[in-house]
Amino acid sequence: MGIDSLVGGTIWDEYSNKVADLMNNPRNMGEITTEQAEEMGGKLIVADFGAESCGDAVRLYWVVNPNTDVIMDSKFKSFGCGTAIASSDTMAELCKYKTVQDAVKITNIDVELAMRDTPDVPSVPPQKMHCSVMAYDVIKKAASQYMNVDMESFEEEVIVCECARVTLDTLKEVIRLNDLTTVEQITDYTKAGAFCKSCIRPGGHEAKDIYLVDLLEEYEREKMAKTAEDMKSGGPVNFADMTIVQKLKVVEQIIDKNIRQMLIMDGGDMEVLDIKENGEHFDIYIRYLGACNGCASADTGTLFAIENILKEKCDENIRVLPI
Repeated sequence: MGIDSLVGGTIWDEYSNKVADLMNNPRNMGEITTEQAEEMGGKLIVADFGAESCGDAVRLYWVVNPNTDVIMDSKFKSFGCGTAIASSDTMAELCKYKTVQDAVKITNIDVELAMRDTPDVPSVPPQKMHCSVMAYDVIKKAASQYMNVDMESFEEEVIVCECARVTLDTLKEVIRLNDLTTVEQITDYTKAGAFCKSCIRPGGHEAKDIYLVDLLEEYEREKMAKTAEDMKSGGPVNFADMTIVQKLKVVEQIIDKNIRQMLIMDGGDMEVLDIKENGEHFDIYIRYLGACNGCASADTGTLFAIENILKEKCDENIRVLPI
């Protein structure tokens, strides 16, 4: 069955011409036997790797010169989709004539880039990026067998986004330096989450230990803790630069510390309903509770006292609006 019958419509347009050609006409598909390797004066390495998420698998054959560690020949067998065949074929080609130590530096990004027709246009649709990840992983497996080490030893850092090879430390640094608050912003800055999207949140085709949403939540907690610490120490708090969640948290803390007990002593209380930016103003919507609800001073003296404290502690552009 030809590839045209498998992929149609707009999906076909997301594959490069190189990928389409390699799907049907791989250059490096095949087996290498021990006898063939010995005739070349090399050592045969056979490595298998499978992707549990999609059921694809690849077997990589290397003939390695034991004196120089140079890969003299490289072939593969793929058990999977056409994209897996194209990625594996490209991976096998990239390995040729490199030392094993250099071959293990080949990443899935290198494989995907090598399959592009033009430098700026991806070679495969985002959901197929995992095929090049599998090609990268089988290189590590083959190298680990030849060097007699654990394949995980080649990973010096924790990788959160396998497709774009973005590390945990890089993501934390980018989020912190640029004060990122959304997954879309992370993707714009790092490309993490741009491909198969499994790293964004639980529920993708591949389970992760750490997701992008986890890092955003962690950063938000850190900012809130820093804000609380600044308030306790009398340090500066830039109310305008806070998120809505942070603003609400700060306002609640100030009310608890400076206002609430005064209201409770008179049999009343209050709750903060929302904060909205309105031009240069920050409108804080509150609801009076208990004896404060309907009290004559609720819209005069009490309201002015609440507003003045919040202006002093947070921002002079705050307005308090009872509902």
